[in-house]
Amino acid sequence: MTPIDNLGPSDLRRGTEPEHVQRDRFIGKVAVVTGAASGIGRATALRLGAEGAAVACLDLSDEGVSSVVNEIVTAGGVGLAISCNVADESSVISAVKQAATLGRINVVCNVAGVGGFAHTQEQSLEGWNRIVGVNLTGTFLVCRETIPYLLDGGGVIVNVTSTAGLMGQPYSAAYCASKGGVSMMTKAIAVEYAGKGVRCNGVAPGGVDTPLVHNFGLPDDADFKQLDRLMTPMGFCTPSEVTGAIVYLASDEAAYATGTILAIDGGISA
Repeated sequence: MTPIDNLGPSDLRRGTEPEHVQRDRFIGKVAVVTGAASGIGRATALRLGAEGAAVACLDLSDEGVSSVVNEIVTAGGVGLAISCNVADESSVISAVKQAATLGRINVVCNVAGVGGFAHTQEQSLEGWNRIVGVNLTGTFLVCRETIPYLLDGGGVIVNVTSTAGLMGQPYSAAYCASKGGVSMMTKAIAVEYAGKGVRCNGVAPGGVDTPLVHNFGLPDDADFKQLDRLMTPMGFCTPSEVTGAIVYLASDEAAYATGTILAIDGGISA
C-alpha cells in the first residue's frame, strides 16, 4: 500500500488558527464526543470544554481520552474519560449511561471513524464490516442511546460524515457506503425529530491532516488521475478547521439548521 504523504495544510491558509473560542457558548451543557482521543474528535472535545460544556470523551484508547480530559480539566473545564467501542452495542449503552452522570446530555458529536483504500474486488468482508460497523452502525448506536436524553428538553446531534458520503471516491466502496449511510441517517433523524426539539446535522470534511487519513494507504497500482477529484489547491485542512463547523452546528446559533450536511472540503464537492 502507498501512504498518503505531503498533503498537509496549505500555506494559503496561514492565520486561520488559533480557534476562535467563545467561552460561554456551551455553559451548563453536557456533550458526548466519540473518537475523542485524537484528530477531529480530540479537537472537538477540547473546543467544547473550552466553551463551557462538561464533556464525556469516548474512545477505545483509554490513554488518549485520559490525556484529553486532563487537558480539559487543567484548562478549568469538566471532562469524563470513558472507554467505548462504538461498534459494540453493550459498550455504547454503558458509555452513554456513564456520560449521563455529568447531567442531562444536550450535545452529541459522532466523530469516531475508520477507513482505508482498497480495490473493490479485493475488499475483504472483514474490512468492510469493520468500516461499516464503526462509521455507520457506531453512529446509529450512539444516536439511538442519546436521543432519549435530547428529547427531555431539547438537544442536537452532529455527525461527522465525509465528502466520501456526498460523491464517489475511488478505492473506497466500504468507506463511501458507510459515510453515505451516515449522511442519509442524519437527514432521516432530522426529519423525524424536527418537531420535538432535537436537531441533527452533519459535517463532511474533505482531506484532514490526521493520523487516520495518512494511514489509509493507497493500493500500490492506484491510478493517481482518479485521485485528482479528491485534491484541492487548499491542501488538507486541520482538525480545528472542521471543529469550528461542528461547534457552530451544535450551538444555539444554528437553531434553525437541521438536516444540513456542511461540507468543509476546500471546494472538492463544489
